Amino acid sequence: MLTYHLDPAASTPLYEQLYRLLRADVISGALAGGERLPSKRQLAAHLRVSQITVETAYGQLAAEGYITSVPRSGYFVQAQLAVPAPLPHSFAAAQASSCPAPAAEDDCRYDFRTNTVDTDCFPFATWARLSRHVLSEYAGNLLRAVPPNGVPALREQIARYLRDFRGIHVPADNILVGAGSEYLIHLVILLLGKGRVYAVENPGYRKLYQILTANGAQIRPLPLDKKGLRADALRESDASVVCLTPSHHFPLGTVMPAARRMELLRWAADGPDRYIIEDDYDSEFRYASRPIPALGELDRIGRVIYVNTFAKSLAPSLRIGYLVLPDALMARFRQQFSLYSSTVPSFDQYTLAEFMRTGGFERHISRSRKIYQARRDALMHALDCELAGLPHEVSRSEAGLHLLLHMRNGMAEQELIARARSAGVRVYGLSSYYTPPVKPPRATLVLGYAGLTETQTREAVRLLRQAWTT
Repeated sequence: MLTYHLDPAASTPLYEQLYRLLRADVISGALAGGERLPSKRQLAAHLRVSQITVETAYGQLAAEGYITSVPRSGYFVQAQLAVPAPLPHSFAAAQASSCPAPAAEDDCRYDFRTNTVDTDCFPFATWARLSRHVLSEYAGNLLRAVPPNGVPALREQIARYLRDFRGIHVPADNILVGAGSEYLIHLVILLLGKGRVYAVENPGYRKLYQILTANGAQIRPLPLDKKGLRADALRESDASVVCLTPSHHFPLGTVMPAARRMELLRWAADGPDRYIIEDDYDSEFRYASRPIPALGELDRIGRVIYVNTFAKSLAPSLRIGYLVLPDALMARFRQQFSLYSSTVPSFDQYTLAEFMRTGGFERHISRSRKIYQARRDALMHALDCELAGLPHEVSRSEAGLHLLLHMRNGMAEQELIARARSAGVRVYGLSSYYTPPVKPPRATLVLGYAGLTETQTREAVRLLRQAWTT
């Protein structure tokens, strides 16, 4: 029987303590692939905790792909979950966020675009108070040159946030602050060197294709399956860099399970200069369980480049994002790009640092998550009610700020879009995210719900029903 020491007096909940201990044993191989776990009742009795504690821990492990539930048989450990070991020292030394949709036109009353947030959620009063505090307390610093990788105060707060909420333990010195994901990806390309071949998800984030192309990179769109980007296709390609959205694929919503993540880390470990760029664009918005740990948490060989921004969590107009760079790439940045000035004003960086330090960011995320979950639920309910007479299917994602609507009423995707627009509703086709020869599913729409209130959502879906039935 599995035996773990759980501390009821600790600040970490018992279910999370158990989850972490079980997960560590799966990753280390102490719990082998295919091994059957004790039943919830047995383990709860053995550890003297409630069955809810064990059930919650098992549920999170299953959501992340570490274990699987077999009906009437129990829970079993997934196979092939060993983390790649670091490269030998001598060998290592020798090698020393959602496709933005077009802006709405004036004649569309409602817009299901994905590149927006609810500006009413922004904590204007708190931000204004902290801005005044920064002007008063940091006046001298605001007039000095900003370090190329960002002010230390913000980098330290980002490091704390990553440790506490994404499971990534990284020094603040490995964090680089920059003006949005477009600039940061451009910087990564410069760091890795031009002439690289980049594998990207197909379907995937269209702006990423544009950024890579503009920088002269060669692109290899690779197919996905139900677990995310196919590792076999990556191995067969000539790519040395792969760009991923493993925690919540855009736009399909796939959550990459642990076994597939390990396969991709092994691909990176098997080559002398391979890297994974992890875009964690909307990791804060997961509704049915705690956030899925980042791929960067599993990286033991310094091959994952973690990218995130505050565009979804706060506002796109802030233009603040950050990279987490492995030691080798951060050393390269200091050597080759230290003459560059920071692309984010020091005033904005200090204000955001104070917002995070005082707990404002966490409170804002908690509030926003509740609002967006209610809007997601309202959209799914409206679709179920209004489209009850039309053949359709909704991909009920438990994360992110969009969902997929598969229509089966005989209309092609472009007809659905055109009829919706004539009714004053803008919707977007999934096919625009695909690159040939991979074929998109027929008549599927991507519906972003962050920018519409629940009342607006219900009215917009009512108009869609009218447009698609007349």
